[in-house]
Amino acid sequence: MLLVCRFTVPEASTGAFTERVDRALALLTAQPGCRRAQLSRSTDEDERFVLTAEFDSVVAYRRALSPFEVREHVVPLLSEADTDGPAAYEPLLVADGGEVRRETSLLARDAGTVRLGEAAGPSEPR
Repeated sequence: MLLVCRFTVPEASTGAFTERVDRALALLTAQPGCRRAQLSRSTDEDERFVLTAEFDSVVAYRRALSPFEVREHVVPLLSEADTDGPAAYEPLLVADGGEVRRETSLLARDAGTVRLGEAAGPSEPR
């Protein structure tokens, strides 16, 4: 699972923001199931940043956000992200060393129509 959070940060706040992200990334990547995370800055607009984190699964993502210290430092930071689009994605095609593999969706084909308590898991992935 891939977490993508976009931030708009005024130039005067950049130092404090990157310090907060530094702490958040250390806490997040120390959690089991968090493969890697990074903060990137736009080369076109200095005030635009993107934080990405890759997890083994949706379950690993949710568990990584559970410890108290993560909820204390990481969750408030993530709540400040721009809300103009989704933040959680699952990989469909993954390439490494010239080879591409297809990933199976963890979401059921009817995930958008089934309500809480109606399904136990994906019998047919998307």
